[in-house]
Amino acid sequence: MTRPRWHNDPVPIFDLDLLIGAAVALLAAFAARISSRLGLPALLLFLLVGMMLGPLGFGIQFNDAALAHGLGFAALVLILAEGGLSTKWTSIRPALPVAGLLATVGIGVSIGLMALFGHLVIGLPWNVAILLGAVTAPTDSAAVFSVLRGVPVPSRVRSALEAESGLNDAPTVLVVIAMTEMIAGHPPHGGIPGLIGSIVFEWAGGILLGVAVGLVAVRVTRRASLPSSGLYALAALSWGVLAYGLGVWLGVSGFAAVYVASVVVGNGDLPYRHATESFSEGVGWMAQIGLFVMLGLLANLERLSWAEVVQGTVAGLFLTFVARSVSVAVCATPFRIPWRHQAFLSWAGLRGAVPIILATIPMAARIDEAQHVFDIVLVFVVVFTSLQGPTLPWVGRKLGLVDPDAARDVDIEVAPLDQIDAVLLQVHVPDDSLLVGVTVRELRLPHNAFISLIIRGEQSFVPRASTSLSQGDELLLVTPEKDRRQVQERLTEIGRGGRLARWHGLRVTTEE
Repeated sequence: MTRPRWHNDPVPIFDLDLLIGAAVALLAAFAARISSRLGLPALLLFLLVGMMLGPLGFGIQFNDAALAHGLGFAALVLILAEGGLSTKWTSIRPALPVAGLLATVGIGVSIGLMALFGHLVIGLPWNVAILLGAVTAPTDSAAVFSVLRGVPVPSRVRSALEAESGLNDAPTVLVVIAMTEMIAGHPPHGGIPGLIGSIVFEWAGGILLGVAVGLVAVRVTRRASLPSSGLYALAALSWGVLAYGLGVWLGVSGFAAVYVASVVVGNGDLPYRHATESFSEGVGWMAQIGLFVMLGLLANLERLSWAEVVQGTVAGLFLTFVARSVSVAVCATPFRIPWRHQAFLSWAGLRGAVPIILATIPMAARIDEAQHVFDIVLVFVVVFTSLQGPTLPWVGRKLGLVDPDAARDVDIEVAPLDQIDAVLLQVHVPDDSLLVGVTVRELRLPHNAFISLIIRGEQSFVPRASTSLSQGDELLLVTPEKDRRQVQERLTEIGRGGRLARWHGLRVTTEE
């Protein structure tokens, strides 16, 4: 038991931190709701919350760049793990070649062009200008998909953005660290060729490590019968964090490892997939809230000069309309991607928390001009995310890429039945799915698979063969384990193409 607290007793500092942290988290959560209605990435309002808690508002002082760097990397690990777990391999596989080029060659083009701009226009020394180019090069998956969520653009475009944002963090982190060390007087062995070789080795090593950890994770988790769906979700997220730690320990890219391992685990056909995605999404939101609020505290608007505001705005203009467009054209044109798709890829290259996190690396190393680079990056991230975010759906419509009639895939949750070799599928029928109006008979499920219950609103009933599915229905479906994949594929096909999906040649294949 705890003793009663009287009014004159001081509040322990840890309890006070919990109180403030919970209040900030609730405020940020409601701010996320507001941002979704306005079409803005939530990071902008989270940054605003942090700034209001800082010198301009409640006066909380936070200027520890080294701590911000460490916490920022930890939050980025969780965000990448959440992104990987929610990524569908069948969707991103066709887009991997162009996404891989964007995450490597595109990054190099962007760094080079921004370095020229930083040196010739802003007047930065060459090494600092290259550092600015590296810091601003990566796109931010959290910013992109908080805006893209619910906008039905072609899967190839969405998948390219998704894969690029997951893969481009690793090489840019390596470049920023290497440039910081060079400016600090520690040049890499072998000069520039040695630096490029080291980056390629660490990035490729991180990808291979991520694949290995992911395959082990899937094999181990499938054989384990955990007592709670929450433990499956916790294990899935922990495998990704483990891959990051192993990557850092082995001297390869931990960021590449965590994303790739999470993609493998997320596509490993494990039980309670939706519970895992929901849990990881919640953890990802908490990481984003904490990260952006912390970066808002680290930003000091009183320190900003009008010159830095102008420089940040001009740098954002150049990055958005020149560097990003050229890098997309260089990487996408060889694949004969239409110009409308390239235009959307260029405009959707949002820069969010990642550039601000990377800007803390030279600050933690106390590099000259590091504070100046941080302020420039902060300005252009806030200004151009505010500009690009709300206009992204509009740009998609103007380019003719938004299909308002596109059907969403059904949500299928898998729960193992321990005593028999069967599974229980919980299927949600979205409002815009082509499953609506299809009868149970027309589903043509395997012989031993059957729908045991339909939950419709506040009613539940056992369906007949002639029962038609309605929007919002929840189906409870029991099937032998050996038929589960066939059932999932069949439901997905009809959800996309209607009762005659296979007649029209639509086939869906889920992979182990």
